[in-house]
Amino acid sequence: MAFQEVLYRPVLGRTLAVVTAVVCALGAVVLFWTDGMAGIRYVWPIALVAFAAWALFWRPSLRVQEHGITVENVLRTYFVPWPAITSLDTRYALTLHTVSGRVGVWAAPAPGRHRTLGLASKDFDGVGASARGAHGSLRPADAITTPSGNLAQVIRGHWERLRDAGAFAYGVDPDAMTVTWHRATITVAVVLAIASLVGLLI
Repeated sequence: MAFQEVLYRPVLGRTLAVVTAVVCALGAVVLFWTDGMAGIRYVWPIALVAFAAWALFWRPSLRVQEHGITVENVLRTYFVPWPAITSLDTRYALTLHTVSGRVGVWAAPAPGRHRTLGLASKDFDGVGASARGAHGSLRPADAITTPSGNLAQVIRGHWERLRDAGAFAYGVDPDAMTVTWHRATITVAVVLAIASLVGLLI
């Protein structure tokens, strides 16, 4: 059976990014409409807030692929091949424990307390054995009805099938796991921050 790729982008985060961008755009229009010179000075902090909303809430994603997992966070993108994964954790956010360290998934934080209060035992049906602690315990964020738990279950399921089939017998290619810095994002953020500071001080 062909592998079905999974792409996850949080709807709530993207909605927040759009709302923030719209509010910032309206603020910039009003600012220039009332005082053009003030607009030139103070539009930069508004642009910085809109850009930060895009970077923090719109961009992050998780892609589960046939040969590994791509985690796009705020400042870096990771590609983690399946053999490099040693375990998963959902304590604060979905986190991949790998042979090279931990990779947190910005797009899949653990659910808030208000979300976990209504969980029942059926919300944990089908959770893989590798998710359980030393005494068979599970965290609320492991529930398959939460984004972090659902994604963790998708990853664990495929990882366990590959492990049981002996796909990891040849070890891990040290060059297969990659980390890419978002240099353009960092540069734009620094430029907007400097422009904001200059605009506020002059």
